Amino acid sequence: MENRLFSPGKAQRSPAHAPPAHAPPVHAPLRFIASQVKFSHMTYDKYRNIYADTLMQIREEGLYKDERIIVSPQGGAVSVSFPEGTPPREVINLCSNNYLGLSSHPEVIQAAHDGLDTHGFGLSSVRFICGTQDNHRLLERRIADFLGMEDAILFGSCFDANGALFEGILTAEDAIFSDRLVHASIIDGVRLCKAQRNVFEHNNMADLEEKLAASTARIKLIMVDGVFSMDGDMAPLDKICDLGDKYDAMVAVDDSHATGFIGKSGRGTHQHFDVMDRVDIITTTFGKALGGATGGCVAARAEIVALLKQRGRPYLFSNALMPAVTAATIRVLDILSKTTERRDKLATLTEFWRWSLTDAGFDIKPGGLRHPALCPTPIVPVMLYDAKIAQEFSRRLFDEGIFAVGFFFPVVPKGEARIRTQLSAALEMSDLEKALAAFVKVGRGLGVDSR
Repeated sequence: MENRLFSPGKAQRSPAHAPPAHAPPVHAPLRFIASQVKFSHMTYDKYRNIYADTLMQIREEGLYKDERIIVSPQGGAVSVSFPEGTPPREVINLCSNNYLGLSSHPEVIQAAHDGLDTHGFGLSSVRFICGTQDNHRLLERRIADFLGMEDAILFGSCFDANGALFEGILTAEDAIFSDRLVHASIIDGVRLCKAQRNVFEHNNMADLEEKLAASTARIKLIMVDGVFSMDGDMAPLDKICDLGDKYDAMVAVDDSHATGFIGKSGRGTHQHFDVMDRVDIITTTFGKALGGATGGCVAARAEIVALLKQRGRPYLFSNALMPAVTAATIRVLDILSKTTERRDKLATLTEFWRWSLTDAGFDIKPGGLRHPALCPTPIVPVMLYDAKIAQEFSRRLFDEGIFAVGFFFPVVPKGEARIRTQLSAALEMSDLEKALAAFVKVGRGLGVDSR
Protein backbone atom coordinates (compact mmCIF):
# COMPACT_ATOMS: atom_id res chain seq x y z
CA MET A 1 0.00 0.00 0.00
CA GLU A 2 1.28 3.44 -0.87
CA ASN A 3 2.56 5.42 2.10
CA ARG A 4 1.34 8.95 1.34
CA LEU A 5 3.13 10.38 4.36
CA PHE A 6 6.43 9.70 2.65
CA SER A 7 5.24 10.13 -0.94
CA PRO A 8 4.44 13.84 -1.21
CA GLY A 9 4.82 13.81 -4.97
CA LYS A 10 2.00 11.29 -5.37
CA ALA A 11 -0.38 12.71 -2.80
CA GLN A 12 -3.38 14.71 -3.98
CA ARG A 13 -2.71 18.40 -3.44
CA SER A 14 -4.86 21.46 -3.80
CA PRO A 15 -3.63 24.22 -6.11
CA ALA A 16 -1.32 26.71 -4.40
CA HIS A 17 -3.18 29.02 -1.99
CA ALA A 18 -6.54 27.44 -2.86
CA PRO A 19 -8.77 26.54 0.12
CA PRO A 20 -10.22 23.03 0.37
CA ALA A 21 -13.45 22.51 -1.55
CA HIS A 22 -15.47 22.26 1.65
CA ALA A 23 -14.05 25.45 3.19
CA PRO A 24 -16.26 28.54 3.67
CA PRO A 25 -15.54 31.69 1.60
CA VAL A 26 -12.33 33.52 2.53
CA HIS A 27 -14.22 36.49 3.90
CA ALA A 28 -17.02 34.52 5.55
CA PRO A 29 -17.83 35.66 9.09
CA LEU A 30 -16.51 33.45 11.86
CA ARG A 31 -20.04 32.69 12.96
CA PHE A 32 -20.52 30.93 9.58
CA ILE A 33 -17.48 28.78 10.18
CA ALA A 34 -18.49 27.98 13.74
CA SER A 35 -21.96 26.96 12.61
CA GLN A 36 -20.53 24.10 10.56
CA VAL A 37 -19.92 22.03 13.69
CA LYS A 38 -22.29 21.72 16.61
CA PHE A 39 -21.03 20.31 19.87
CA SER A 40 -23.15 19.11 22.73
CA HIS A 41 -21.67 18.57 26.15
CA MET A 42 -23.97 18.34 29.14
CA THR A 43 -21.66 20.16 31.55
CA TYR A 44 -20.89 23.00 29.18
CA ASP A 45 -24.54 23.31 28.17
CA LYS A 46 -25.24 24.33 31.76
CA TYR A 47 -22.78 27.21 31.46
CA ARG A 48 -23.36 28.29 27.88
CA ASN A 49 -25.98 30.91 28.79
CA ILE A 50 -23.67 32.48 31.35
CA TYR A 51 -21.16 33.32 28.63
CA ALA A 52 -23.88 34.23 26.13
CA ASP A 53 -25.44 36.65 28.64
CA THR A 54 -22.05 38.20 29.38
CA LEU A 55 -21.41 38.76 25.68
CA MET A 56 -24.88 40.26 25.27
CA GLN A 57 -24.19 42.67 28.14
CA ILE A 58 -20.90 43.71 26.55
CA ARG A 59 -22.75 44.45 23.31
CA GLU A 60 -25.51 46.42 25.05
CA GLU A 61 -22.92 48.59 26.80
CA GLY A 62 -21.31 49.39 23.46
CA LEU A 63 -18.09 47.65 24.51
CA TYR A 64 -18.01 44.76 22.03
CA LYS A 65 -14.92 44.80 19.84
CA ASP A 66 -15.42 43.76 16.21
CA GLU A 67 -12.36 42.75 14.22
CA ARG A 68 -11.58 44.28 10.85
CA ILE A 69 -10.23 41.71 8.42
CA ILE A 70 -7.16 42.95 6.51
CA VAL A 71 -6.49 41.16 3.23
CA SER A 72 -3.32 43.04 2.25
CA PRO A 73 0.15 43.66 3.69
CA GLN A 74 0.40 46.19 6.50
CA GLY A 75 0.99 49.74 5.28
CA GLY A 76 -0.18 53.34 5.11
CA ALA A 77 -3.16 52.06 3.12
CA VAL A 78 -4.65 48.61 3.64
CA SER A 79 -7.45 46.57 2.10
CA VAL A 80 -10.05 45.80 4.76
CA SER A 81 -13.25 43.77 4.95
CA PHE A 82 -15.61 45.44 7.43
CA PRO A 83 -18.14 44.37 8.48
CA GLU A 84 -16.62 40.94 8.16
CA GLY A 85 -17.78 39.19 5.03
CA THR A 86 -18.20 42.33 2.93
CA PRO A 87 -15.98 43.02 -0.11
CA PRO A 88 -12.62 44.54 0.94
CA ARG A 89 -11.96 48.22 0.32
CA GLU A 90 -8.77 50.25 0.50
CA VAL A 91 -8.57 52.69 3.42
CA ILE A 92 -5.95 54.97 4.93
CA ASN A 93 -4.55 53.31 8.03
CA LEU A 94 -4.39 55.50 11.15
CA CYS A 95 -4.33 52.77 13.80
CA SER A 96 -1.17 50.74 13.24
CA ASN A 97 1.96 50.41 15.38
CA ASN A 98 3.90 50.38 12.10
CA TYR A 99 5.50 53.67 13.10
CA LEU A 100 8.44 53.57 10.69
CA GLY A 101 6.61 51.88 7.81
CA LEU A 102 8.92 48.87 7.89
CA SER A 103 6.35 46.09 8.30
CA SER A 104 6.26 45.46 4.55
CA HIS A 105 9.58 47.00 3.54
CA PRO A 106 11.11 44.94 0.69
CA GLU A 107 14.52 44.70 2.38
CA VAL A 108 12.92 43.43 5.59
CA ILE A 109 10.82 40.88 3.71
CA GLN A 110 13.88 39.68 1.80
CA ALA A 111 15.83 39.33 5.04
CA ALA A 112 13.03 37.17 6.44
CA HIS A 113 13.18 34.97 3.32
CA ASP A 114 16.95 34.71 3.66
CA GLY A 115 16.56 33.71 7.30
CA LEU A 116 14.21 30.91 6.30
CA ASP A 117 16.64 29.72 3.63
CA THR A 118 19.73 29.74 5.84
CA HIS A 119 18.35 28.90 9.29
CA GLY A 120 15.04 27.11 8.72
CA PHE A 121 11.48 27.78 9.84
CA GLY A 122 11.72 27.08 13.56
CA LEU A 123 13.91 25.57 16.27
CA SER A 124 11.43 23.21 17.95
CA SER A 125 13.22 23.93 21.20
CA VAL A 126 13.71 26.43 23.97
CA ARG A 127 16.95 28.39 23.92
CA PHE A 128 18.91 26.54 26.61
CA ILE A 129 18.39 23.08 25.11
CA CYS A 130 19.00 23.26 21.35
CA GLY A 131 17.27 26.50 20.34
CA THR A 132 20.05 29.09 20.23
CA GLN A 133 21.33 29.98 16.76
CA ASP A 134 24.07 32.44 15.88
CA ASN A 135 21.43 34.96 14.79
CA HIS A 136 19.84 34.93 18.25
CA ARG A 137 23.08 36.02 19.85
CA LEU A 138 23.77 38.46 17.02
CA LEU A 139 20.37 40.10 17.48
CA GLU A 140 20.86 40.26 21.24
CA ARG A 141 24.18 42.05 20.77
CA ARG A 142 22.77 44.35 18.09
CA ILE A 143 19.69 45.44 20.04
CA ALA A 144 21.76 45.96 23.21
CA ASP A 145 24.17 48.16 21.28
CA PHE A 146 21.32 50.07 19.62
CA LEU A 147 19.75 50.81 23.02
CA GLY A 148 23.05 51.56 24.74
CA MET A 149 22.87 48.56 27.07
CA GLU A 150 25.41 45.90 28.06
CA ASP A 151 23.47 42.84 26.87
CA ALA A 152 20.00 41.64 25.92
CA ILE A 153 17.80 38.57 26.10
CA LEU A 154 15.15 37.73 23.48
CA PHE A 155 11.54 36.74 24.13
CA GLY A 156 8.55 35.83 22.00
CA SER A 157 7.03 39.24 22.79
CA CYS A 158 7.54 42.21 25.08
CA PHE A 159 4.56 40.87 27.04
CA ASP A 160 6.71 37.81 27.78
CA ALA A 161 9.71 40.02 28.56
CA ASN A 162 7.73 41.90 31.18
CA GLY A 163 6.33 38.62 32.46
CA ALA A 164 9.85 37.32 33.05
CA LEU A 165 11.55 40.45 34.38
CA PHE A 166 10.24 40.99 37.91
CA GLU A 167 9.99 37.38 39.05
CA GLY A 168 13.44 36.75 37.64
CA ILE A 169 15.34 39.49 39.47
CA LEU A 170 13.30 40.41 42.56
CA THR A 171 12.30 38.64 45.79
CA ALA A 172 10.01 39.39 48.74
CA GLU A 173 12.79 41.55 50.19
CA ASP A 174 12.56 43.92 47.20
CA ALA A 175 10.09 46.56 46.02
CA ILE A 176 8.61 47.74 42.72
CA PHE A 177 7.40 51.30 42.17
CA SER A 178 5.23 51.45 39.05
CA ASP A 179 3.22 54.20 37.39
CA ARG A 180 -0.54 53.74 37.65
CA LEU A 181 -0.89 53.68 33.85
CA VAL A 182 1.79 51.14 32.94
CA HIS A 183 1.00 48.55 30.27
CA ALA A 184 -1.06 45.48 31.14
CA SER A 185 1.97 43.24 30.63
CA ILE A 186 3.81 45.08 33.42
CA ILE A 187 0.82 44.75 35.73
CA ASP A 188 0.65 41.02 35.03
CA GLY A 189 4.41 40.64 35.43
CA VAL A 190 4.34 42.38 38.81
CA ARG A 191 1.55 40.04 39.95
CA LEU A 192 3.78 37.04 39.22
CA CYS A 193 6.55 38.12 41.59
CA LYS A 194 6.70 38.36 45.40
CA ALA A 195 8.20 41.86 45.59
CA GLN A 196 6.42 44.61 47.50
CA ARG A 197 4.16 46.61 45.20
CA ASN A 198 3.92 50.38 45.18
CA VAL A 199 1.80 52.20 42.59
CA PHE A 200 2.29 55.96 42.19
CA GLU A 201 -0.07 58.36 40.46
CA HIS A 202 0.57 58.91 36.78
CA ASN A 203 3.78 60.90 36.22
CA ASN A 204 3.48 62.27 39.78
CA MET A 205 7.02 62.68 41.02
CA ALA A 206 5.98 63.83 44.49
CA ASP A 207 3.97 60.66 45.00
CA LEU A 208 6.83 58.52 43.69
CA GLU A 209 9.33 60.22 46.00
CA GLU A 210 7.08 59.77 49.02
CA LYS A 211 6.84 56.03 48.36
CA LEU A 212 10.58 55.67 47.69
CA ALA A 213 11.46 57.53 50.90
CA ALA A 214 9.22 55.25 52.98
CA SER A 215 10.66 52.02 51.58
CA THR A 216 13.28 49.91 53.36
CA ALA A 217 13.45 47.29 50.59
CA ARG A 218 16.75 45.60 49.71
CA ILE A 219 16.38 46.40 45.99
CA LYS A 220 14.15 49.20 44.70
CA LEU A 221 13.00 49.19 41.07
CA ILE A 222 11.08 52.02 39.41
CA MET A 223 9.08 50.77 36.39
CA VAL A 224 7.40 53.01 33.82
CA ASP A 225 6.33 53.09 30.20
CA GLY A 226 8.58 55.34 28.16
CA VAL A 227 5.56 56.33 26.06
CA PHE A 228 2.16 55.49 27.50
CA SER A 229 0.31 53.76 24.72
CA MET A 230 -3.21 54.97 25.42
CA ASP A 231 -2.52 58.66 26.07
CA GLY A 232 0.65 59.13 24.04
CA ASP A 233 2.51 61.01 26.79
CA MET A 234 6.01 60.22 28.04
CA ALA A 235 7.38 59.41 31.47
CA PRO A 236 9.73 62.22 32.67
CA LEU A 237 12.78 59.99 32.74
CA ASP A 238 15.18 62.76 33.73
CA LYS A 239 13.23 63.40 36.94
CA ILE A 240 12.68 59.70 37.54
CA CYS A 241 16.41 59.03 37.24
CA ASP A 242 17.10 61.87 39.69
CA LEU A 243 14.83 60.16 42.22
CA GLY A 244 16.45 56.83 41.45
CA ASP A 245 19.87 58.29 42.25
CA LYS A 246 18.57 59.95 45.42
CA TYR A 247 16.94 56.80 46.83
CA ASP A 248 19.23 54.11 45.34
CA ALA A 249 16.56 52.75 43.01
CA MET A 250 17.11 51.14 39.63
CA VAL A 251 15.08 52.49 36.71
CA ALA A 252 13.33 50.25 34.17
CA VAL A 253 11.46 51.44 31.09
CA ASP A 254 9.11 49.65 28.70
CA ASP A 255 9.93 51.52 25.50
CA SER A 256 7.75 49.52 23.10
CA HIS A 257 6.10 52.67 21.73
CA ALA A 258 9.39 54.58 21.39
CA THR A 259 12.18 52.27 20.21
CA GLY A 260 13.26 53.25 16.71
CA PHE A 261 11.77 56.73 16.50
CA ILE A 262 11.83 58.71 19.79
CA GLY A 263 15.09 60.55 20.44
CA LYS A 264 17.35 62.26 17.93
CA SER A 265 18.50 58.95 16.44
CA GLY A 266 15.54 56.83 17.50
CA ARG A 267 17.09 55.06 20.47
CA GLY A 268 14.06 55.78 22.65
CA THR A 269 12.80 57.91 25.50
CA HIS A 270 16.05 57.51 27.45
CA GLN A 271 17.79 59.25 24.54
CA HIS A 272 15.06 61.92 24.34
CA PHE A 273 15.61 62.80 28.01
CA ASP A 274 19.42 62.41 27.80
CA VAL A 275 19.58 59.62 30.41
CA MET A 276 20.88 56.72 28.31
CA ASP A 277 23.60 55.97 30.87
CA ARG A 278 21.21 56.21 33.84
CA VAL A 279 18.47 53.75 32.86
CA ASP A 280 19.26 50.21 34.03
CA ILE A 281 16.70 48.11 32.17
CA ILE A 282 14.75 48.53 28.93
CA THR A 283 12.06 46.18 27.72
CA THR A 284 10.83 46.63 24.19
CA THR A 285 9.20 44.92 21.25
CA PHE A 286 10.10 44.02 17.68
CA GLY A 287 6.38 43.99 16.89
CA LYS A 288 5.89 47.72 16.36
CA ALA A 289 8.44 50.05 14.75
CA LEU A 290 11.09 47.34 14.34
CA GLY A 291 9.34 45.39 11.61
CA GLY A 292 6.02 44.69 13.26
CA ALA A 293 6.10 40.89 13.35
CA THR A 294 6.72 39.46 16.81
CA GLY A 295 9.39 39.21 19.46
CA GLY A 296 10.73 41.39 22.23
CA CYS A 297 13.63 41.70 24.61
CA VAL A 298 15.04 42.87 27.89
CA ALA A 299 18.17 44.98 27.37
CA ALA A 300 19.97 45.70 30.61
CA ARG A 301 23.07 45.42 32.75
CA ALA A 302 24.95 42.21 32.00
CA GLU A 303 24.22 40.53 35.33
CA ILE A 304 20.48 41.13 35.00
CA VAL A 305 20.42 39.58 31.54
CA ALA A 306 22.46 36.60 32.73
CA LEU A 307 20.10 36.04 35.66
CA LEU A 308 17.03 36.20 33.41
CA LYS A 309 18.53 33.50 31.21
CA GLN A 310 18.63 31.31 34.32
CA ARG A 311 15.27 32.23 35.83
CA GLY A 312 13.01 33.88 33.24
CA ARG A 313 10.12 31.44 32.89
CA PRO A 314 8.85 32.64 29.47
CA TYR A 315 12.46 32.28 28.24
CA LEU A 316 12.99 28.84 29.76
CA PHE A 317 9.63 27.37 28.75
CA SER A 318 8.88 28.94 25.35
CA ASN A 319 10.33 28.16 21.95
CA ALA A 320 13.15 30.28 20.59
CA LEU A 321 12.29 33.19 18.31
CA MET A 322 11.88 31.97 14.72
CA PRO A 323 14.77 32.55 12.28
CA ALA A 324 12.77 34.73 9.88
CA VAL A 325 12.07 37.21 12.70
CA THR A 326 15.65 37.34 13.97
CA ALA A 327 17.03 37.88 10.46
CA ALA A 328 14.46 40.54 9.56
CA THR A 329 14.94 42.42 12.84
CA ILE A 330 18.70 42.50 12.34
CA ARG A 331 18.04 44.04 8.92
CA VAL A 332 15.74 46.64 10.50
CA LEU A 333 18.53 47.65 12.87
CA ASP A 334 20.86 47.95 9.86
CA ILE A 335 18.41 50.35 8.21
CA LEU A 336 17.88 52.45 11.34
CA SER A 337 21.59 52.66 12.10
CA LYS A 338 22.34 54.20 8.70
CA THR A 339 19.74 56.96 8.53
CA THR A 340 17.05 58.76 10.53
CA GLU A 341 15.04 59.54 7.40
CA ARG A 342 11.98 57.56 8.47
CA ARG A 343 12.11 58.83 12.03
CA ASP A 344 12.36 62.41 10.75
CA LYS A 345 9.43 61.96 8.37
CA LEU A 346 7.33 60.54 11.19
CA ALA A 347 8.13 63.57 13.35
CA THR A 348 6.97 65.92 10.58
CA LEU A 349 3.70 64.02 10.08
CA THR A 350 3.11 63.92 13.84
CA GLU A 351 3.52 67.67 14.23
CA PHE A 352 1.14 68.34 11.33
CA TRP A 353 -1.50 65.93 12.66
CA ARG A 354 -1.42 67.22 16.23
CA TRP A 355 -1.69 70.87 15.17
CA SER A 356 -4.39 70.13 12.60
CA LEU A 357 -6.65 68.20 14.99
CA THR A 358 -6.23 70.85 17.67
CA ASP A 359 -6.99 73.69 15.26
CA ALA A 360 -10.09 71.77 14.09
CA GLY A 361 -11.42 71.84 17.64
CA PHE A 362 -10.89 68.24 18.70
CA ASP A 363 -10.02 67.29 22.26
CA ILE A 364 -6.66 65.52 22.16
CA LYS A 365 -4.42 64.57 25.05
CA PRO A 366 -1.75 67.22 25.77
CA GLY A 367 0.96 64.69 26.60
CA GLY A 368 1.87 66.50 29.81
CA LEU A 369 2.86 69.63 27.90
CA ARG A 370 1.26 73.07 27.77
CA HIS A 371 -0.12 72.37 24.29
CA PRO A 372 -1.00 68.95 22.82
CA ALA A 373 0.70 69.74 19.52
CA LEU A 374 4.07 69.98 21.28
CA CYS A 375 4.13 66.30 22.26
CA PRO A 376 6.51 64.42 19.91
CA THR A 377 4.88 61.00 20.11
CA PRO A 378 2.86 59.69 17.13
CA ILE A 379 0.07 58.37 19.37
CA VAL A 380 -2.69 60.98 19.16
CA PRO A 381 -5.90 60.12 21.03
CA VAL A 382 -9.03 62.00 19.98
CA MET A 383 -11.13 62.02 23.13
CA LEU A 384 -14.84 61.18 22.77
CA TYR A 385 -15.48 59.77 26.28
CA ASP A 386 -18.57 57.73 25.33
CA ALA A 387 -17.97 54.16 24.08
CA LYS A 388 -20.96 54.06 21.74
CA ILE A 389 -20.00 57.39 20.18
CA ALA A 390 -16.43 56.15 19.72
CA GLN A 391 -17.69 53.07 17.88
CA GLU A 392 -20.03 55.10 15.68
CA PHE A 393 -17.28 57.63 14.97
CA SER A 394 -15.00 54.79 13.87
CA ARG A 395 -17.69 53.32 11.58
CA ARG A 396 -18.34 56.66 9.90
CA LEU A 397 -14.63 57.24 9.43
CA PHE A 398 -14.40 53.88 7.71
CA ASP A 399 -17.20 54.94 5.36
CA GLU A 400 -15.02 57.96 4.52
CA GLY A 401 -12.04 55.73 3.76
CA ILE A 402 -10.22 56.14 7.10
CA PHE A 403 -9.28 53.17 9.29
CA ALA A 404 -9.16 54.29 12.93
CA VAL A 405 -10.54 52.20 15.77
CA GLY A 406 -12.48 53.27 18.85
CA PHE A 407 -10.88 52.44 22.22
CA PHE A 408 -13.04 51.95 25.28
CA PHE A 409 -13.30 49.90 28.46
CA PRO A 410 -11.53 47.66 29.42
CA VAL A 411 -8.70 48.92 27.18
CA VAL A 412 -9.10 52.38 28.73
CA PRO A 413 -11.05 53.39 31.86
CA LYS A 414 -14.82 53.81 31.61
CA GLY A 415 -15.73 57.30 30.50
CA GLU A 416 -12.39 57.70 28.66
CA ALA A 417 -13.40 56.32 25.23
CA ARG A 418 -11.48 57.68 22.27
CA ILE A 419 -10.28 57.21 18.73
CA ARG A 420 -6.57 56.49 19.12
CA THR A 421 -4.85 57.65 15.96
CA GLN A 422 -1.28 56.57 15.24
CA LEU A 423 1.02 57.99 12.62
CA SER A 424 3.36 56.04 10.37
CA ALA A 425 6.20 56.93 8.05
CA ALA A 426 4.30 54.87 5.47
CA LEU A 427 1.76 57.71 5.27
CA GLU A 428 2.02 60.82 3.12
CA MET A 429 0.90 64.35 3.95
CA SER A 430 -1.94 63.98 1.42
CA ASP A 431 -3.22 61.00 3.43
CA LEU A 432 -3.42 63.11 6.57
CA GLU A 433 -5.15 65.94 4.73
CA LYS A 434 -7.82 63.49 3.56
CA ALA A 435 -8.07 62.02 7.06
CA LEU A 436 -8.46 65.46 8.61
CA ALA A 437 -11.36 66.29 6.29
CA ALA A 438 -13.01 63.02 7.28
CA PHE A 439 -12.54 63.70 11.00
CA VAL A 440 -14.06 67.16 10.64
CA LYS A 441 -17.03 65.81 8.67
CA VAL A 442 -17.74 62.96 11.08
CA GLY A 443 -17.10 65.11 14.12
CA ARG A 444 -19.61 67.72 13.02
CA GLY A 445 -22.12 65.03 12.15
CA LEU A 446 -21.88 63.59 15.67
CA GLY A 447 -21.47 66.97 17.37
CA VAL A 448 -18.24 66.05 19.14
CA ASP A 449 -15.85 68.80 18.01
CA SER A 450 -15.74 72.11 19.83
CA ARG A 451 -16.63 74.31 16.85
